[in-house]
Amino acid sequence: MNPTELRAALLALAVPQSKREWRCRIEAVANPQTALGVATPPLRQLAKQLFKQGNYEWLLHALPHHYYEETKVHAFVVNQIKDFGQCVQEVERLLPHVDNWAVCDQLSPKAFARHKADLLPLITRWIADSHTYTCRFGLLMLMTHFLGSDFNPRYLAWVANVDSRGQYYIKMMQAWFFATALAKQWEATLPYVSERRLPQWVHRKTIQKACESKRIAPEQKALLKSMRT
Repeated sequence: MNPTELRAALLALAVPQSKREWRCRIEAVANPQTALGVATPPLRQLAKQLFKQGNYEWLLHALPHHYYEETKVHAFVVNQIKDFGQCVQEVERLLPHVDNWAVCDQLSPKAFARHKADLLPLITRWIADSHTYTCRFGLLMLMTHFLGSDFNPRYLAWVANVDSRGQYYIKMMQAWFFATALAKQWEATLPYVSERRLPQWVHRKTIQKACESKRIAPEQKALLKSMRT
């Protein structure tokens, strides 16, 4: 598939303007003028097709893309790259061009799960980055890969100490991280809530998200609710 064929495939999937506007609102698309309103599943299929054909290098070097959906296809192609070094290179090429939570949160390379020791130093750099979605991506990767058997309590401090600069999508990711940490590492994480170690907004949103989780027991939720204020 070449650039012309991908563009034609995306245009063929475009939806009416009213539906485009709805998707743009949901996904917080920075520039709705560039969105075609295509749902995620067909974009994943296009990315799989490109990757399987092995003809995707042109896409990785075509930044910035004209259409929002081209950026999403790009992210889904990067997710499939098996070589860790190449995958990191392409993630870092793409991140400065990510301008919304949907692309950020769907950038989740499979190769990362097999290279956690190499991934951790990258995460520390990403979460310190001044670009909102690079920081958010780093927090997401820490949550995805380091709240299980590779958990270390110091990761909680890393996230608590991130300077969100008032950025909503960083603060929301901090809250999501701590809500997930409560579900997976309750004993280590609870003091961050009970001792009010988090910024007030993140504190309250963490409790809200944790209480919405099916992975946290009713008695735990009751305790968290008592710590809202």
